[in-house]
Amino acid sequence: MMMRELDPLIRAALKEDIGPGDATTEVFIPKGLKFEGRMFAKTEGVLSGGAVAKRVFELADPGSKTRLMLKDGARFKQGAVILTVRGSRRLLTAERTALNFIQHLSGVATGAARFAKEMGNRRSKIYDTRKTIPGFRELDKYAVKCGGGANHRRGLYDAFLIKDNHIAMLGGSLARLKERLAYARRKYRGLKIEIEAQDLGQVADFLPLGFDIIMLDNMSRADMKKAIALIRAENGKTEIEISGGVRFEDLSRLSKLGADRISVGSITNSAGALDIAFDVRPVKK
Repeated sequence: MMMRELDPLIRAALKEDIGPGDATTEVFIPKGLKFEGRMFAKTEGVLSGGAVAKRVFELADPGSKTRLMLKDGARFKQGAVILTVRGSRRLLTAERTALNFIQHLSGVATGAARFAKEMGNRRSKIYDTRKTIPGFRELDKYAVKCGGGANHRRGLYDAFLIKDNHIAMLGGSLARLKERLAYARRKYRGLKIEIEAQDLGQVADFLPLGFDIIMLDNMSRADMKKAIALIRAENGKTEIEISGGVRFEDLSRLSKLGADRISVGSITNSAGALDIAFDVRPVKK
């Protein structure tokens, strides 16, 4: 992940918090004092966003020196020191913005790791979705990978996903779907084409069309089992994705069905912030 590419987002976050100035710090903390701070974990988890937090301090206080003690993707215990920093009173100004990034991203990574572990060493892998905080797409997907999950498409541009509303707007016509599919393959060579199937009838209709991925959306476990058997028997190259309201407690049994992917929106859109704190103290002369 290129930090410089995130500078506009980080600057916007700092501006949002600081506004015309940090009134409390500017009034109560003398200018010219030097401080050292440490960011540490108050619970166990998986780290993501350490480099982002470091960049927050660098942008807020260009003279600061930050040292990362752990790499993104590292598992840590309660009390682990994540980073140390030395700089001016601007460290206090940047504190909350740095924490907001690292707490959220580490929460996503920790949740992804929990989901991935629950899957076990089976064929199915856990995937994220586009259900991310606006503006945080790249960061959220990076955090999922830090936790051991896999990324689905990043946006509407890097893969096709034909959903129920697309099919409805084609009038439910299989002939029109075939026509558009042929055009898509001509114009967008290399892009994977996935289609959402909501019942066994649709699976049977879509299977001969040679989609790269068939998504089984909100099907019963019994129907998913039948659909997977049908797809495997007819076309071993087609990937199978399970999606639709998947909960953590569903993962163990769903992963035994033999799909390639299980996509879960809650990894990103319902991730809790991890408890990470920041302490600062004056540097003795």
